[in-house]
Formats: sequence, structure tokens, C-alpha cells
Amino acid sequence: MPSAQIEIRREYSEADEAGLIDAVHDALVTAFQIPPQDKDVRLVVHAPHRFACSPRLTQPEYFTLVSIDCFAGRSIDAKRSLYTEIVTNLKPFGIPADHITILVRDLPTTNWGIQAGQAASDLDLAFNINV
Repeated sequence: MPSAQIEIRREYSEADEAGLIDAVHDALVTAFQIPPQDKDVRLVVHAPHRFACSPRLTQPEYFTLVSIDCFAGRSIDAKRSLYTEIVTNLKPFGIPADHITILVRDLPTTNWGIQAGQAASDLDLAFNINV
């Protein structure tokens, strides 16, 4: 049950914004093997002057930061797959691969309160986090 946030520096159409959310979610389903119905992805659109990025970028308006908080346990191979999937899935939106930064924060299941305030460590998650 990862929680993802996409931060961008330009506006897209409503359909493209929904597509960006789906692109990241689909990458999580593929790489981390989460259930498709476990969708928790937010999109934040910043005014460019409120979201600084490297001046080396050729198209700074396309800088995209994807932050993912997830249960600890995913392998480096699963994370590599996630990085590749996200970059591939964002390509149709014109986002250059070298303009995407992805942060994955692994958190113990004891640090997640879900399903009416229960610790995730106390629940049967119904999917494997050790992928």
C-alpha cells in the first residue's frame, strides 16, 4: 500500500493529470506487485518559482519529482524495476527521462496506521511486500 506523490512545475490537461497519476500507480502495481485497487497517488502542481530545480535541465518546466512512502521489504531489483517503469510510463507526457527524480522511503509496517487505525504490522496485508 505505497503512498505516492508526484510534484510538477507545469500544468497539464485534466486528462493528462489523471494519466500521470495512473502512470505512477501502474508502475507500482508492476514493480512492487501491489493490488491494483491499492491506489494512493497525489499530484501537486507548483508554480515554477515555488519549485526550484537544477539549472542544468534543458526543459526545467518538465522537472518531475516522484516520492513514494512504502512498507520496508522491497528488494533493490524491485526498486530498479519501479524506477524504470516510472520513467517509461511518464515518457508519453513528454517528460525527459533525465528530468525525473524518484525517492523511495522504506518504512516499517509498525509506522503505518491503516484500516481504522490499526498498525499495518498487526494485519494480514493480503499481498507480499518482500518482492
